Amino acid sequence: MNTASRRFVLLAFTALVALPATTVRAQSTQTAAKTAYENPAEEAVIVTGTRETGKKARESLNPIDVISSRDLARTGQTNVRDALMQLLPSVNHQTQGTTVGALTDSISLRGLSPNQTLILVNGKRRHTTTNIQTDAGPFRGSTPVDIDMIPMSMIDHIEVLRDGASAQYGSDAVAGVINIILKSADHGGAISDEAGAYSAGDGFTENLNFDHGFALGSRGWLHAGLSYQHRERTDRTGVDTRTGLRDSHWIGDPLSDRISAAINAGYHITTGIEAYTTLTYAHRNASTFQIYRLPSTLPSIYPNGFSPILGITENDYAATVGLRGGNFLGWNWDLSSTYGGDRTNIGMQQSANTGIYAATGATDTSFHLTDSASTQLTNDFDVKRSFKPTFWAFPINVALGAEQRFETYSIGRGSYESYTLGGSQAVPGVQPESAGTHSRVVYGVYGDISTHLTKKVQVDMAGRFEHYTDFGNTEAGKIAARYDVTKWFGIRGTVNNSIRAPTLAEEYHTSATVTTTGATGELAPSSPGARLLGANNLKPERSTNVTAGFVLHPLHNLDIAVDAYQLDIRDRIMDGGTYSGEMAIAAFEANGRSLPSNVSLSGVSASYLTNAASTRTRGVDITGNYRIDLKHNGRLALDVALNLNETGIRHTGTNTLGRSLLNLQQIAYLTTDAPHNVLIFGGNWTKGRWNINLHEMRYGHIFDQMTIQQGTNAYSTSVFAPYTAHARFITNLSVSYAPADRWTVTAGANNLFNTYPTRVPYAATYYGQAKYDRYGQQIAFNGGFYYMNISYRF
Repeated sequence: MNTASRRFVLLAFTALVALPATTVRAQSTQTAAKTAYENPAEEAVIVTGTRETGKKARESLNPIDVISSRDLARTGQTNVRDALMQLLPSVNHQTQGTTVGALTDSISLRGLSPNQTLILVNGKRRHTTTNIQTDAGPFRGSTPVDIDMIPMSMIDHIEVLRDGASAQYGSDAVAGVINIILKSADHGGAISDEAGAYSAGDGFTENLNFDHGFALGSRGWLHAGLSYQHRERTDRTGVDTRTGLRDSHWIGDPLSDRISAAINAGYHITTGIEAYTTLTYAHRNASTFQIYRLPSTLPSIYPNGFSPILGITENDYAATVGLRGGNFLGWNWDLSSTYGGDRTNIGMQQSANTGIYAATGATDTSFHLTDSASTQLTNDFDVKRSFKPTFWAFPINVALGAEQRFETYSIGRGSYESYTLGGSQAVPGVQPESAGTHSRVVYGVYGDISTHLTKKVQVDMAGRFEHYTDFGNTEAGKIAARYDVTKWFGIRGTVNNSIRAPTLAEEYHTSATVTTTGATGELAPSSPGARLLGANNLKPERSTNVTAGFVLHPLHNLDIAVDAYQLDIRDRIMDGGTYSGEMAIAAFEANGRSLPSNVSLSGVSASYLTNAASTRTRGVDITGNYRIDLKHNGRLALDVALNLNETGIRHTGTNTLGRSLLNLQQIAYLTTDAPHNVLIFGGNWTKGRWNINLHEMRYGHIFDQMTIQQGTNAYSTSVFAPYTAHARFITNLSVSYAPADRWTVTAGANNLFNTYPTRVPYAATYYGQAKYDRYGQQIAFNGGFYYMNISYRF
């Protein structure tokens, strides 16, 4: 029996001894605070997935997880995305990007695109990043919300709705909603410092977090927070078979510095009217190495060869101002305006334009590649009230709302030297033909009504109509119901549909990446080059989502939830229509793009975003928790969470040239590139000043079709190298001690036993350098991370 198996058996035996035989449970994070474990009557009230006031998580008609700031901190993770992955098995991300995709953190639910998960902050729609995912893989073309731009120090808790909610929040809530609730206390705060590094001795990371609440006289409150993170590079690049040395350093996490701040405040203008605001700002600098160029590339300038460095400077900001009140003709109302945006400047250093050098004998070594920006102005007006009509035995909750949203997306041209005559090495700049500013307006109205049909049966119905000035009308509806058979057993289910319009970035973005022997590019669907390869205009995605499950609370300290789901998406938008060789070169040229002279014909490929397929995703979420009072030996909270998820293709589209839009590699990205099962189990033990948190994560195997990098079929778009990443166990452990009141010292490890993923076939390693799959959604390849944290509460 190997080490991973022994750990699995040991922890499983521990869980079976402590739990009833039928217990299945979710991470201890699935309740809002410690008091909820000790007294279910004090369980946190949720605001996501319902328009009712005072709804508790265990009463929800939808599958929902509530994660406290303490739960986030216990993971020891340095950003919100990775913390959520340790707590919820339905949350995942692509292992690593290598170009601009490595510079933005994306997140997904249930193996779908990040564009299909809606992010809210205090219930208000959050703007997306402008830094589109350009690397190959399942997330290509996505422009997610970068939730790591929100300071972790300001997060009170997070509500994760694992169900389609387009009728309630907007057409992009296909896979679910993540609602980040900021702290609002008018007193107290905390300061913490965490530092750690990987087992390989690199990736040193330091996080500083601070927050504090203030009273604004007797009528108001303000809570402010600040977070700073410095993270050094990791390097998991293999030996370069061209030189026999570790010359390349492009496989790993980027070097980054990020500072983020937030203010959350409210002030009662009158007894019944409160003015409120939420402000966030973040600044990030990040850079990552590109593939090493041999000394023969440009010996007069780089006699020892060179590795271009891709860098980004990013500013992210948002401001919400609003008024809310109650008792206006019996209605509670909320009027708000939110303006947010993300601006990036991307450049290349330690590079060259070999085409210009060949023509003139000189070349710049630093280049401006592009600047881009996305903005979103959202105006909302919501009203709700509870009616108690004489003809109905139960209250009827009604909510109505209207929304107007103005979105912009712009991409600027690079410097002339960055794109002409082949452009800068590694990543060429954006040429003038691809630059531009695009915008649209979205109008929406919704209605929501919920009530009990009997004392044990409750229903919630919602509908939403939206008009996009570039795509026309979309409609969404949802029906949710719950039947509480007994006080400790309830059955729930939902049916909903959605029509998701393409994002502006999906419509207009273009990019290219150049290696030492080849080039790949993504073309805007409406561009001349994409048309040459058979592209059509993008259409909205249409989806239908069904969930059914039950909640079980047989004991005061035991909770179980099981929810099965089926999600059908028609005209799913993803990367497709891939061509190589002469057709790809012709497409680049049609878009005004020239390629370096050293690029081989067979090494050039081009693709575009398209409505590639209709898919069906089926799965089950099983969560549960069991709390044990050990009397003089403290308290123990055991938990388990399991996600089973599988996506199949029901129909594959064809382009205008009559060719299938998906090849074997892209089919694998959709169907087998994410684990079909993810299990998290473990527990948290507290006694006096001590706290120990131990969890085991098991990721199922994934299967990928990898691009062949050398040999007869190098860079083929039809023949690939099959790859299976075998199942892996990850152990996470933290030990905390409070040496004095308000002080806590923690030592911890993420991936305690330094587990790595399965290595890829040699033919797919790119001169032996890429040892691990960069596009899969299994475990990361940096190995064990070990850290220390000291915090003080005041």
